[in-house]
Amino acid sequence: MSITEQLAGIRERIDAAARRAGRDPADIALMAVSKTFPAESIIEAYHAGQRLFGENRVQEFAEKFPHLKELNDAEFHMIGHLQSNKTAKAAEIFHAADSIDSAKLAQRVNEVAARLGKTLDILIEINIGGEEAKSGPAPDSSEINAILSQAPEWTNLRIRGLMTVPPFTENPEGARPYFRRLSELRDRLAARNFSGVNLDVLSMGMSHDFEVAIEEGSTCVRIGTAIFGIRPKP
Repeated sequence: MSITEQLAGIRERIDAAARRAGRDPADIALMAVSKTFPAESIIEAYHAGQRLFGENRVQEFAEKFPHLKELNDAEFHMIGHLQSNKTAKAAEIFHAADSIDSAKLAQRVNEVAARLGKTLDILIEINIGGEEAKSGPAPDSSEINAILSQAPEWTNLRIRGLMTVPPFTENPEGARPYFRRLSELRDRLAARNFSGVNLDVLSMGMSHDFEVAIEEGSTCVRIGTAIFGIRPKP
């Protein structure tokens, strides 16, 4: 199927999952994860009505970026691990950084955003399964408190919520307890009313488990393969 057809099918599944959970489908954003796919694929998705995109690597998106400048109302988020030495370029070409994993990194992103005269939305990446290969503080880490407590100092950042990638399981139901844990963490943090912090966004759920994520409160699902197809090998 074409990207246009795949998008239509995903939107239908999002609507159905939301209604099963008693939620308004309009409250759930669809992010098309376009990593490894060319600018032409992004443009095709854009013409099919898609506006929110996620990329994993700064350098890869920097190469696509010049071909996408006419997509004026498209929004591009950095969702992969952000290295400190890539923050300047990331702040220049992305609208948001959804994978902030430390107060130190947030401080660095704020500094470069200030120099550029722009404000970036950020999400805190939580390592919900405690996996060594994944970035982000654990749910009980003091680093989360450090990030949220310093938010008023970062005048060029807006903390919007939390993001996670749970441990992979063949059965999508295996991700449910991790999604539920992130939702509960968000609720506990929101109840503390950190100044300058808005935790409305829960970014969780990918191609194989996004319907479960929606049932557990996701407000943004990140879909790549189910829209663009199997990723080309490097």
